[in-house]
Amino acid sequence: MSASTWIRRSHRWVAIVFTLTVIANFVAMARGNGVPPPWITYAPLLPLALLLFSGLYLFALPYFSRDNSRHGPQRSVGDHEAPLA
Repeated sequence: MSASTWIRRSHRWVAIVFTLTVIANFVAMARGNGVPPPWITYAPLLPLALLLFSGLYLFALPYFSRDNSRHGPQRSVGDHEAPLA
């Protein structure tokens, strides 16, 4: 398994962990027992930091790819050149 595949797969799992920690944070706040413990409040920060770094890597991956044939210039329907008069 290549490094980019491993990072992509771990990015997905860390996103699930981040979502669960945010849900736990909202549940702790909704219970209304005062201020939730700091470990619940700050729990989403570590997965969020991991998501930041892995997401930036995955975002930049196509731009630094060695295989430029797959990532050639993309043209939309209206991008053709106008005929010369």
